[in-house]
Amino acid sequence: MPSLVDMLLNPSFWFSVLRVTTPIIFAAIAALITDKAGIMNISMEGTMLFSALAGTIVSALTQSAWIGLLGAMAAGVLLSLTLAYFTLELKTDVILGGVAINLFADGGSIFILYLLTGDKGTSVSLASKVLPSVTIPLIDKIPVLGAIISGHNALTYIAAATVFAVYFMLKSTPLGLKIRAVGENSSAAQSVGVSAKKIQYLSLALSGLIASLGGAYMSMAYLPNFSRNMTSGRGWIALAAEAMGQGGVLATSAASLVFGFADAMANALQMFSLPAELVGIIPYVATVIGLILYSVRIKNAKKRRGASKKPL
Repeated sequence: MPSLVDMLLNPSFWFSVLRVTTPIIFAAIAALITDKAGIMNISMEGTMLFSALAGTIVSALTQSAWIGLLGAMAAGVLLSLTLAYFTLELKTDVILGGVAINLFADGGSIFILYLLTGDKGTSVSLASKVLPSVTIPLIDKIPVLGAIISGHNALTYIAAATVFAVYFMLKSTPLGLKIRAVGENSSAAQSVGVSAKKIQYLSLALSGLIASLGGAYMSMAYLPNFSRNMTSGRGWIALAAEAMGQGGVLATSAASLVFGFADAMANALQMFSLPAELVGIIPYVATVIGLILYSVRIKNAKKRRGASKKPL
């Protein structure tokens, strides 16, 4: 039986870290965009789950993985626009709306699957397609590094590209400036002709689009089909990563990698004959610890700011 040190030194372990981090990064970046626009979208879990189902169904109907991916993206955008309509037009509380989507997704996805296929729990009867893996020329020949970076599913590389695209968008484009302006002071933004409602609609739609890629990854890359509650709390973990990132794209991605490491560690520790219940809670314990450290850090920062304002 390999030792823990051997496991950590094995390139396949770090390959799995990137693999399990992919859906978390998509959902965390999706949550960050709406947070920047001043509207918290906590429906990551439900959006990913419905997108995973949509990708499976559409790819089976069209026999094309890429068209299935488009179906997953459409489902994510539609769900987020639904949340936007209820929140921005009907003035429903956005937190309650997000919770409702998450709760509905759990049973609703299985109900839809059963109506369409008769399957209960998994899409075993659907001949769904899987998105391809990509071997990076030259890099795949580099010892150790090639085994870690090359050979991932296409969506893993799209996730990395999404991080830098969103970073550039928020920092260097007019749309990014408007999103940040609305999030920081919507009244001031509207005073210079920026429609806060329009920007928040757009932010929620973009959030749903990115989160849907995480859902598609779960059913078209991580696993070859859809199964009930297959996101397994990754949407909530992504929200924790976004909170720990404190609004920074790169910091949020780094926090996602930390949680991905915990998830990969939980998978790897199954080789050591540890109780499955103990191993299974590792990612969630890591999430709780991360949020505690984040809360302590924020509290201490507020104390320091308060102390600096006291008169001498």
